[in-house]
This record gives sequence, structure tokens and C-alpha cells, in this order.
Amino acid sequence: MNRRSPVCPPFSSMSSPADASNWRVLAFLAGMVALWTILCAVSHRAPDLDGMEELVWASSLELGYYKHPPLPSWFMYGLTQFFGRPVWLTFLGAQLFSALALWFIWLLGREFTTPRLAFMVMLITSTCIYFSLRGTIYNHNTVQLWSIAAATWLFYRALRYRKPTTWVWLGAVSALAVLTKYSAVIQFAAFFLFMLRQGSLRDTRNLRGIAWALAAFAVVIAPHIYWLAIHSFQPLRYADSSLAASGYADAYRHILAFTLDQLARISPMLVVWMGWALWHRRRPTTDRSNENKGTRPSSYAGALSPWDRSFLIWVGLAPFLSTVLVSAAMGTRLVASWGTTFFILFGFYALWKMRGDERENLRRIAVLVIAVQVLMAVGYAVGRGPLAWYTGRDTRSMFPGALIAQEMNAVWQKHVPQLPLRLIVSDTWLGGNIAIHTHDDAQVLIDGRYEESPWLSKETALDCGALVVYSRKTKGDPSPALQALYQSGQWQGLAALPWSRPSSPMIDLHWAVIPPTESCRGR
Repeated sequence: MNRRSPVCPPFSSMSSPADASNWRVLAFLAGMVALWTILCAVSHRAPDLDGMEELVWASSLELGYYKHPPLPSWFMYGLTQFFGRPVWLTFLGAQLFSALALWFIWLLGREFTTPRLAFMVMLITSTCIYFSLRGTIYNHNTVQLWSIAAATWLFYRALRYRKPTTWVWLGAVSALAVLTKYSAVIQFAAFFLFMLRQGSLRDTRNLRGIAWALAAFAVVIAPHIYWLAIHSFQPLRYADSSLAASGYADAYRHILAFTLDQLARISPMLVVWMGWALWHRRRPTTDRSNENKGTRPSSYAGALSPWDRSFLIWVGLAPFLSTVLVSAAMGTRLVASWGTTFFILFGFYALWKMRGDERENLRRIAVLVIAVQVLMAVGYAVGRGPLAWYTGRDTRSMFPGALIAQEMNAVWQKHVPQLPLRLIVSDTWLGGNIAIHTHDDAQVLIDGRYEESPWLSKETALDCGALVVYSRKTKGDPSPALQALYQSGQWQGLAALPWSRPSSPMIDLHWAVIPPTESCRGR
């Protein structure tokens, strides 16, 4: 900590401007959640694939799942206990975590700058595709946003105030980030690099704090580590297979595509900044408070301490740069969505160029951000809804899950009229669409594999019968396990439904009914 400016009192001590901004921040976040959730709810007939996967996985609380750690599925499980499994729930859940992440970015900004500037930064960040358009996709990347933002805020406070309780919270929240997705270690590497840069590891108080953080981290993560050990580290092997590329040339193509994708996904932030720059050029504002003092920094960033600027640069840029460098060195592939949490501090970089009256600039940024948010939300809803319908494209947003469920329930009731349909053997997408439109407790045996469906017991799952269904149009050839269960069905048939409008592609539904056994009586 030797290179930073003297420690200032916590910004919370200046309560009046912060308190005056709180309701505006909350009002914006509530409006953003409502805007995206409502428009997606009215324009989509089915959730995104990842959202459907979480609805299926939320059948039970597990310490881990075959692809990922468990925390997002736990959160979805809690939501389904209150709301059931409507299509719109995944959009609401994703936006809630996006808003929570933005709240922590606002808290971080308040630590070293004014509430108005912190609000401006949060507004600019909210337009990033990962917080807005892709912030409607309930998956491990979106759910991880809040924990990475919270850990970054806590890391700042831990180094600044050196309180043991803050270090403990940092360790616990960091463990929650890992329980969401293992890629959280990239952010921890950024923390470590910053501490090296600042010489923080030479301070024994920080070393004691790190020990407290590691202890809290170990306590929170321990149950999942136990689960990994007894399940042969299945999610880690899945993650390792996801990184495989066919060679360095292929890896470099992935890096280029990854970089271009990230530029596109932060482009709304650039649009807002350019809009402000043009507005400021035509009608510049004057910072009267600095005028009265006889000083006027070249930009808002000029008023930050060197330590704070270093924090924003090192912790903000390291995740993206280190990921690209490691991928280039090891020849691994990159997927665009893996960059979801890499840009949480990028909104602060606008402070290097912005200047003038804070109140007026906040008003201008708010106007620009709200306009961009509304345009993106309406455009996304129209493109995924009416436009997809009238063009007849086979988009997931127009998937006729409710109609397919109705058709398959009719098949089931024809052959097993004495029992409701409770088990669907299918892939996650098709089976999930049938399940959420059937009963709140209907479950999916994913691809006929019990290791992928830990909420089911191999000994008893089929006692009350099952509907086996697959579609080559939506998934391709069924897995061998699914095909075997299909062949074991007492009744088999084929149904077909159009994807959206009558002229759209047809969905082939190969179904089979496995009848209940005597063991089902009394259950």
C-alpha cells in the first residue's frame, strides 16, 4: 500500500449525496429489470437453452451437476418454489442478477468518487450486452456477474481498510463465485497481479487478511469439493474438454473471433460515450465547484488517487488480457460468452475523458442510456418475437413448447389415463419444454442418463411410467440410452407440429410410452 495516497474516510460518511442518489439507482435498476423481463415475456414462447437447462436442473438441490457447480441451480430452485416454472422466470432471474451486479459496481464507485459519478459509471456499464440483452439469459455466466462485482468491491475495501471482517466476506463471496462457475479464478488472478504491482504482499496486515479470506473460502467451498471428489471431478473434466482446440491455428482464429465478439458486446457502452462526447462538444458544461476552487482537472479521472486509477486499470483489464494471452500460449479455444464478467469495470474508463458539471452530465448520460436500453430491448423483442414468427425461422424463442406439451399429454392420457404424466425421457430442451407446461413436479430424465439426472433414482424412476420423446429436427439422433428406452416403450408413434407459423419447419416428435408397473401403486 506504499504507493497509494493516504487512506480517506469511508465514502459512506458523506451520507447526504449518497442517500440522495440511492433511490435513483434503485429506480433505474427496477426499471431495467421490468423493461427486459416484460418484453422478453411477451415476445418469447420458450426460454433460452441455458435457461431451460437451469429449470430442469432445479428439480432438486445438488452439491454439483455434471457440467457445472451448483449455485445458479440453487437460486433457480428457490425461484421456482415461489413462482412455479413459467417461461418468463428465467428472464426475471437473469435480470435480477444483472441488476445486483450493477448495484455492487455502484457501491465500488462510491468508495473513491462522488455518488453522481458512480451512478454515471453504473448507467454506462448497464448498456453492455452482458448486462442488458444477454443479461436476460439465465446461465452460469450471467449469474456469476453479481459475485464477481461484489468480490471486486470487497477486495478494494479489504486493501483500503484492512478489516478482518471484510477479508472474511471476500473469501466467502469468492467461494460463491467459484460455486457459480470455476472461471472465477481469472478474477482472483487479477487481484493477485494488482497486489504484486502495489507491493501489498509485503504488508503483514494484508497477509493476515488473505489468511482470513482463504479460511472463509475453504469453509464455503468444502461441501462442493467433497462432491467433486466422489464424482471423479466430472465438471472439471467437462470444462477441460470445452477448452480443446484442433491446433494453434484454430486457437488463434478463436482468439480473433473472441476479441471481435467482445468489442461488439461492449459497443453500446461506446455508443453512449460517443453520444455524450458529441453532446458535450456542442454544449459543453462547466464544473462550477472546481471553478470556485480555482482548479479544474482535465477529466474526472484526474481527481482520483494514483492508487485508485491503478486499481481500475489492473483489476479491470487483467481478466481479458490474461485470458487471451494464456489461450495464445496454450492453444486453447475461447467462447464469446466466457467474457461475460471481464468488463465490469469498463464503465469507469469513461472518467478518463469525461469532464464538466456532474449534475448535467448525469442527466445527459441517463437520457442516452435509457434511450439505448429501450431501443435494444424493443429491437430484441421484435426480432425474437413477431419478426421470427412471420419469417417462420426455427428460433428457440418461437419454439411451441406449450403446444408440444399439450400433444404429448394427450398421447399419455390415451394410453395411461389413470395417472398424470410425471416423467419425460428426452434431451434437456425438448423434455424441459414439455415438463414446464405439464406439472410443476414433472421431471426430465436427460437423454436417458441417470448420471445427468441426479434427482432421479435408477431403481424407482420408471415405476410410474414415462413418456420417451425425441426430435431429430431439434437435437439430432437420440443418445443410445434414450434410444434404448424408446425401444422399450409399449406404445410408439410419431407426431409433427410446425415450429411457429404453418409454413415454418416441422418438428418431428418420436414418442413412446413406458407403462406404470405394480410398484407404482400407493405412490
